[in-house]
Amino acid sequence: MRKSSGTAASGREKAYAYLRENILTNPEMQGRFLNEQELAAEIGVSRTPVREALLLLVSDGLVELIPQRGAYVPPVTGREISELMELRGVLESHAARLVIEHRSVPAGKMQETLDQQSKLPEDQSAEAAQEFIRLDTLFHQHLIDAAGNELISRTYSKLHVRQIVVGVSALFRTGGRREQVCSEHQDILDALVFGDAVKAQEAIDHHLAVTRDILLRT
Repeated sequence: MRKSSGTAASGREKAYAYLRENILTNPEMQGRFLNEQELAAEIGVSRTPVREALLLLVSDGLVELIPQRGAYVPPVTGREISELMELRGVLESHAARLVIEHRSVPAGKMQETLDQQSKLPEDQSAEAAQEFIRLDTLFHQHLIDAAGNELISRTYSKLHVRQIVVGVSALFRTGGRREQVCSEHQDILDALVFGDAVKAQEAIDHHLAVTRDILLRT
């Protein structure tokens, strides 16, 4: 009995992770319905764990279940973009103040992630954009995690899917955005290393405002 329960949970978790990391992070999936049978075959599980995973994603606000139509991936609205950037600004600025105060700036991890971003080849494919934004999200997550508040870390991590979706969209909507992102990240890190909380907050606010404006004006 325990084995069966564990297997079911494992299948659900596998489907949930796959949908979050490979399906919902693709901007092209916005506004589309998901086919449970096709997803089950793609993931290598039955339809039941896929359906259970979709229910979890509904609770996350990432998927909607439409009667007689199925699972729908709603487009990210302008309001959601603004709210996402506002929430990120609050959490990241708070984390910046804490790590500076406690002298726990994760400079090594953030610089390493930034270096990986900078060295990515100039590839215009969706896969390359997703990898760039994955590293982008990781850069900021290092800062959040260093603040030492597990609830804040989990809350920020929950924004992962939306961050990748809007980040990839921003990359495709303006030329040279990759170089700008890396430069903005370096400004944030430099302010943290120098222990300047005011400049760190200004750099964070600027970074998020640029992305928000790119997305809202198109």
